[in-house]
Amino acid sequence: MNNFLYRNRFLISRRFTQILVMVLYFGANAYGWSIVKGDLSSSVIFGFIPLSDPYVVLQMFFGGALISADILLGVLVILFAYGVIGGRFFCSWVCPVNIITETATYFRKKFGLQEKEKALTFSRNIRYWVIGISLILSFIFSIAAFDMISPIGIAHRGIIYGFGFGWTFLIAIFLFDLLSQKYGWCGHICPLGGFNSIIGKYSLVKVIHDSDKCFYSMACFDACPEVEILDMVGMRSTAITGATCIKCGQCIESCVNDAFHVSVVSLAKQLKG
Repeated sequence: MNNFLYRNRFLISRRFTQILVMVLYFGANAYGWSIVKGDLSSSVIFGFIPLSDPYVVLQMFFGGALISADILLGVLVILFAYGVIGGRFFCSWVCPVNIITETATYFRKKFGLQEKEKALTFSRNIRYWVIGISLILSFIFSIAAFDMISPIGIAHRGIIYGFGFGWTFLIAIFLFDLLSQKYGWCGHICPLGGFNSIIGKYSLVKVIHDSDKCFYSMACFDACPEVEILDMVGMRSTAITGATCIKCGQCIESCVNDAFHVSVVSLAKQLKG
């Protein structure tokens, strides 16, 4: 039992955090709890600490909205967190859609669907194209274009205020990830993940690979949602500096030789490397 808990410590911690975030937001709406109010686009913690999603605010700016001081302060708070931990930690530790996509990945493995993956593959750069398109549409229609249809926002608002037609978006993502490509939505299309990877590229918290402990079992490649960041595996000891690392810890959990661990890497060292 203890070994199971240890080997799944990141997964258990992530699920606890994701559920806790959803419970706190739901409680604020249903019971008036004051810990955190709002939604994932814009929130207030303890009634005075603002949180604003930088990608949503950028869409609002392109849409011609006047950005208030408290929203800008909320953006700075999030940017600081992303600068320390990494922008894409949101994807695996907070985002409710992550639960759906990882469930789809589990069933892909269970049913052997990953063996058919080469039949349908698409570029991970699509998410960056979606960022550009969303900003253009925001400018043209004076709205936060992606936020209007974001499965992340739909899922979160559904949990807080109740689901309506939003269930269909989440089912569609599950089926898309199940039948198309592993982590098809999060790893290839979602613009929020792409945007957060850009602003959190030089975060201080990194996963470190120790090549001396690596026996190249490929277990980390099978577990990692963003396999291109593992280019150093079996070759050199270094931090995973790929901006798309979601800090999920799956590489750490999957490696029986403990060739991965979490550490703090200074900005100067990253720039030098």
